[in-house]
Amino acid sequence: MPPFDQYLSPQAQQAVIAGLFLSVGWWVVALQNRRRDATLRAERVRDVQRAVFAEIRAYLAVLKRDNVGEYGAGIKDRILTEPGFFPVIPTEHNDAIFRAIIGDIHVLPRDTVDPVVLYYSQLNAISAMISDLRELDVAEIGAQRAAGMYHDYISMKIEALELGEIALEAIRANLDGRRRGYRRTINSPASDRSDR
Repeated sequence: MPPFDQYLSPQAQQAVIAGLFLSVGWWVVALQNRRRDATLRAERVRDVQRAVFAEIRAYLAVLKRDNVGEYGAGIKDRILTEPGFFPVIPTEHNDAIFRAIIGDIHVLPRDTVDPVVLYYSQLNAISAMISDLRELDVAEIGAQRAAGMYHDYISMKIEALELGEIALEAIRANLDGRRRGYRRTINSPASDRSDR
């Protein structure tokens, strides 16, 4: 077989070599761009998870500090024993960060998205219950029913506390690279209750 340079002129050989260099260069640039994009995406995932983690942790700290179960039991007793009493229930906005990043929720790993969405769905249910409780007429429905509705509201907050703990563990496991530990947590009895 004749040598390669016998078929091509020197200019054609240079063009072939230049083309090879260009294609190798494009390949290297493409790899660098993919590596850079993967790094930027990983940073974005970490940033979103940290922001959501901080928001969830802040609300859970309030629920624990206020000992919501004990407080709710005391208010329920007052509804039943003090004629016409019903507490003022403030509006809650514990999902500002989540609402701000909802467009980026797809960047989170599935192991994190599921428990986070369950937690924030519970907060939406609590907001709906707050609206219902604010329109409640205790004189019309009676103290027993009003106390029952208030008890349900407190139960929803307690469940939000449990779901929040599961979401925090999922985020923590993902940030630490311990996804297996999270899988054990999500299959716990508390998560079974939230699935119902």
